[in-house]
Amino acid sequence: MTFLKTVNSKKFFQAEIPYKPMGKYVHFLTVRVTESYPLFQTDQELNKAKVRAGLKRENRAPISRLTMFKRKQSTPERLVGRELLRNYGLMTAEECEYNVRFAMDNPDCIIYGFAIGDSGSEKSKVVVDTAFSITHFDDSHESFTLNAPYENGTMAAKGEKKELGQGKNSPGKLDGEIGSTTSRINQQDHIRPQVFFPSIITLKDPTEASFLYVFNNILRTSRYGAQTTRTGKMRNELIGVVFADGEITSNLRWTQAIYDQFSTEILQSLEPLDEDDVMEYAEIAIKSLLQDEPIVHTDFIGNEFQTLLQEVKALTSQEESLKAILQKADAEAKQYASDHIKGKKKAEV
Repeated sequence: MTFLKTVNSKKFFQAEIPYKPMGKYVHFLTVRVTESYPLFQTDQELNKAKVRAGLKRENRAPISRLTMFKRKQSTPERLVGRELLRNYGLMTAEECEYNVRFAMDNPDCIIYGFAIGDSGSEKSKVVVDTAFSITHFDDSHESFTLNAPYENGTMAAKGEKKELGQGKNSPGKLDGEIGSTTSRINQQDHIRPQVFFPSIITLKDPTEASFLYVFNNILRTSRYGAQTTRTGKMRNELIGVVFADGEITSNLRWTQAIYDQFSTEILQSLEPLDEDDVMEYAEIAIKSLLQDEPIVHTDFIGNEFQTLLQEVKALTSQEESLKAILQKADAEAKQYASDHIKGKKKAEV
């Protein structure tokens, strides 16, 4: 059973999940766009790195860029997939709990990997690397003062009124409890909206079902970083997928090539980058970089990709077809676990 008509399944996908690497790769070309004030931080500081601004000679000076580490990207996406598996009855929280116990035989465990000490492990088939903001760190973040008000909506505690003065003419003073302001005030750097993180997500040796499973997770995931119940809204804009027999360029190099497309005036402006320009330049940059890759690759970028994207969205937005994809991915994962994972073999004997 095949799901896609716009892609040659026999050419680009494995018939089953192979135990050893077989040299088939699919790369999802993604530009992550912040839509609120997310936090990507370690030890209370936003993650950043000092790197060369662009690839062109005139842009060789280093700048500081915000960074989005690999787990900040992959963890929210796999959690969205796990949620879907539970929703359609293909996994339960009792048998498989993220970072607590792994069932070792569902699409999440087999595609994204797991490690349970001596019980077993599986290397992730999804390769994600650190993503970098196109714009400078100083232009991509701002500091906010945060507070935690009391239930009356103010920052002052409501206490018992008690005059401290002596005599009827003395001015009435309130003790320390009355009108005291909460100390629950803090400052925190946040990433601004409309900051762009180009990111290439690679799936090794995909089956058609695993390709659609990972594709759907990327499209559905909308919150990243810390405090996702209050902020962290992001949108993943895919500009293409590349099928290849090896890995392609890095996130950093793609980001630098996009940076080179912008004029100095725009980059020095305090205004956010125009999203249409970012997507156009991201496409131009990746096409140029792919020309230098010493691998065999088939690119779905531009109009070709839009046809594929619409087909994938049509499949994943209908309950019947989405459930069929998840069931196929689950059957492949269970077959792989039965054949190659030692703990599962023992359990079945």
